[in-house]
Amino acid sequence: MQRREFMSLLGGAAAIPFAASAQHSIPVIGILSGRSLDDSKEFVAAFQQGLNEAGLFEHRNVAIEYRWAENHVDRLPALAAELARKQSAVIVAVGGVPPTQAAKAATSTIPIVFIIGGDPVRLGIVASLNKPGGNITGVTILSGALTAKRLELMRELRPQASIACLVNPSSPEAETQLEDIREAARITGKDIRLLNVSNDHDLDIAFATLVREQIGGFLLANDAFFVGRREQIVGRAARHAIPAIYFLREFTAVGGLMSYGNSLADAYHRVGISTARIIGGIKPADLPVEQAVKIELVLNLKTAKALGLEVPPTLLARADEVIE
Repeated sequence: MQRREFMSLLGGAAAIPFAASAQHSIPVIGILSGRSLDDSKEFVAAFQQGLNEAGLFEHRNVAIEYRWAENHVDRLPALAAELARKQSAVIVAVGGVPPTQAAKAATSTIPIVFIIGGDPVRLGIVASLNKPGGNITGVTILSGALTAKRLELMRELRPQASIACLVNPSSPEAETQLEDIREAARITGKDIRLLNVSNDHDLDIAFATLVREQIGGFLLANDAFFVGRREQIVGRAARHAIPAIYFLREFTAVGGLMSYGNSLADAYHRVGISTARIIGGIKPADLPVEQAVKIELVLNLKTAKALGLEVPPTLLARADEVIE
């Protein structure tokens, strides 16, 4: 077999290590995150697993430059510009919509792979899901689309209780989220009290309102602001004995009652695979935007007991994970 035929059979990202070695350089992946390193270790591992499956390994045949905004959105443009100046082979934008917007503003030529919890077409990030166009593609996670299901799950626990939803009006996804919340209320035939929260002062007011109006439970709209304050939010919910359902397992892991949403680890794994394919030569414009499909229901029975709630057996049977 000729060497050219052998390299062709290897195909895609798996051939990259050989080409890179021949040039005495390796491709650099820039990761731009709105989160912190401590917050992201599990997800970085899932991303790297996706790379590994394509034959790419950090420190061996690919380098990774990490930039963490530490939940400070205003830092993202400068961090994105740094990664663009380094001529990264790919920039991976994660931790909410703002990192993707910052990366897109920083470069129109370096490939970008994102994870966002909204509609990238509506947000003006890609031209279409099947043909993203330009230099950007990625993975979407279901957020507002699951609002009605979260409301349904909360009502299984508190059938007669009034329910509120905390929304960040500053979020790029706020308009869509409000539509989803109103649709969820229409489907269930129950009103949802909307509370705007875009800073810590608003969060104080929201919890004061939940207590004053004796609201029986709440859910959160998907937003990085809430993720960055999950321990604070979960702690307050426990202190005031207010049941809540969250959009990520991370809330339940720190004591939240219940979560229903996409597995972030699965989404990062998929982004790792997409990144490897781009390094292997596929253009972002030709790589359809994926939708993460792994959804998990997580229950924290210790928290339920502390709240005096009896979890219905039917709900327990449907749980993907029960924290005891």
